[in-house]
Amino acid sequence: MGWLDKLKRKSPKKQKWAQMLNGYTPIFSQFGTNIYASDVVQQAVKCIVDEMKKLNPTHIRYNRNDPVPVSGTIQTLLNDPNPVMTTSEFLEKITWLLLLNYNAFILPTYYIYTNKDGTQVRVYDGLYPLKPTFVEFIEDESNRLYVKMRFENNFETTIPYSDLIHIKYNYSVNEYMGGDVSGQPDHKPVLDTLQLNQTLLEGVAKAMKASYAVNGVVKYNTMLDDGKTEAAMQELETKLRNSESGFLPLDLKSEFTPLERSTQLVDEATLKFIDEKILRNWGVPLSILTGDYTKEQYAAFYQKTLEPLIISISQAFTKKLFTRRERAFGNEIRLYPKDLIFMTVDQTLEMVNMLSNTGSIYENEKRVAFGLQPLPELEGKRYMSLNWVDVDIANQYQMNNKTGKGSSNDGGGENKNEE
Repeated sequence: MGWLDKLKRKSPKKQKWAQMLNGYTPIFSQFGTNIYASDVVQQAVKCIVDEMKKLNPTHIRYNRNDPVPVSGTIQTLLNDPNPVMTTSEFLEKITWLLLLNYNAFILPTYYIYTNKDGTQVRVYDGLYPLKPTFVEFIEDESNRLYVKMRFENNFETTIPYSDLIHIKYNYSVNEYMGGDVSGQPDHKPVLDTLQLNQTLLEGVAKAMKASYAVNGVVKYNTMLDDGKTEAAMQELETKLRNSESGFLPLDLKSEFTPLERSTQLVDEATLKFIDEKILRNWGVPLSILTGDYTKEQYAAFYQKTLEPLIISISQAFTKKLFTRRERAFGNEIRLYPKDLIFMTVDQTLEMVNMLSNTGSIYENEKRVAFGLQPLPELEGKRYMSLNWVDVDIANQYQMNNKTGKGSSNDGGGENKNEE
């Protein structure tokens, strides 16, 4: 059975539209993408997508305040979401869908496993991004929420909302969807700017074409009729085409005056203003778009634009992949931005030195941080400074030293030579 067969869910026998406080019917048509014909918009969105695909999705479980990575079926799923996508491609796909549609739907596929004690658990085996063209929220008799979807090939299915990972962008006035009141991306403000940008580009093209239409004026110092004028112009054009030296031979009857080209198309300040006005809608500075940014500029871009998306995606995955009981035990999905952090060599060295003292970094991780290939002989090796002590036994260690008990040779135990 293919994964598409898992989309074929049965609709509830008795259903009704889910209630919305604003009185609207929860039927949404996905999705408007006309603004993405603009190259500036595409470049801005791609800047965000290219950074998001660098994330490392990780299943962690909190032990007090210590996030511990968990190796299991969930982490295997995050490392290999489905047969046609890598993790980076999966993140790229859902980020494009989210930014284009202000909503991203992901279907986790699973099978039911029965334990020895008879309890049944879900084992997830796939994550599939969905791109519906029509979304309808309905409820059954018990008020359980469902999502009815229609796709581009007119295939329809109804899925329990609890079985769908739903990520919302610009989640504001609509109760179920990101975007405006109708669950659509609100592109009205940016459309005016894009129209201004298009008008500017068309004007530049016409100005360039007009500036090269006339190269000069030829004055004939005699009276010519229409036939002779045309013949004279053809003769002049022939001389222009045949002149390889750049000099144009003329007789005393004609005089050529070149036209100076000093066309001012668009000043740099105007171009920068329009580009930045478009980019502000997605929180992408011009320096990020051009790749000429400082660490401070990238840090601001991460905190303003990337971090809210990372939090939304992490919480949406956590809510649907774990039961409430599993979440109570500290299970979470985190998207770690290790590969996003922009650091200089000096800053990387400082980080490695700080982590090395506490044994928090493997030797091969140190090599990878500086772009060096990991070595097999260093696999699983960590080193730490002996000048550190566990905070839980610090007082005991200190008191033993004050009473003269313990030595560096016996690990802090009682000195047997003292009787």
